[in-house]
Amino acid sequence: MQNSKLQCKIQNLKAGDDILFNGVIYTARDQAHKRLVEAIKKREKLPIPIKGAVIYYCGPTKTAPGKTIGSCGPTTSSRMDVFTPILLEAGLGVMIGKGSRSKEVVEAIKKYRAVYFLTYAGCGALLSKCVKSAKPVAYEDLGPEAIYKLEVEDFPLIVGIDTKGNDIYRSL
Repeated sequence: MQNSKLQCKIQNLKAGDDILFNGVIYTARDQAHKRLVEAIKKREKLPIPIKGAVIYYCGPTKTAPGKTIGSCGPTTSSRMDVFTPILLEAGLGVMIGKGSRSKEVVEAIKKYRAVYFLTYAGCGALLSKCVKSAKPVAYEDLGPEAIYKLEVEDFPLIVGIDTKGNDIYRSL
C-alpha cells in the first residue's frame, strides 16, 4: 500500500486486519515527539510533513556495514500517548508501534480518523529487511532517536485501532 493511497484506504480497515505497507515511514520516539509537539505549540515549521504522515515508534540500532539499517523493531507506544492527540490534531494519519493505547489516544484516533498499526515485537532484525532506504532527517543530535525517513517494502502491519476507535486490545 503506497502512502498516497493509504489515507483513502485506512477508512476501510478494521481492527485485526493485516497489510503489507509500501512507502515512506518516519521513525520517532519520546524525545522526537516532545520536540515535534513543542514546535507545534510554538507554531514553528515541522522538520517533516506531518499531514497524513506515518510515524513508527522505533529507534534503529547501529547499521552494520553493507546494511541499510540496523535492527528496527517497535517500541512501546504508550510512552508517546501524552504527545499523540496533539500530533493527530496537526494531521498525523498513522502510527506504528506495539502495545495498547490510552483512552484519550483511542478517542483522538477516532476523532481525527487515523489508524494505529501494530508490528511484530522482537523481530527488529527481520523488519530491517523490509527497509530499502534509511536516512536521518531531523533531530540528529538524538542519535538513534533522531527522526529517520524510511522507504519500506512489504512492511507487515496489523490494525490495532481503526478509524472508528475499534481496539484490538479491548476486543480480545
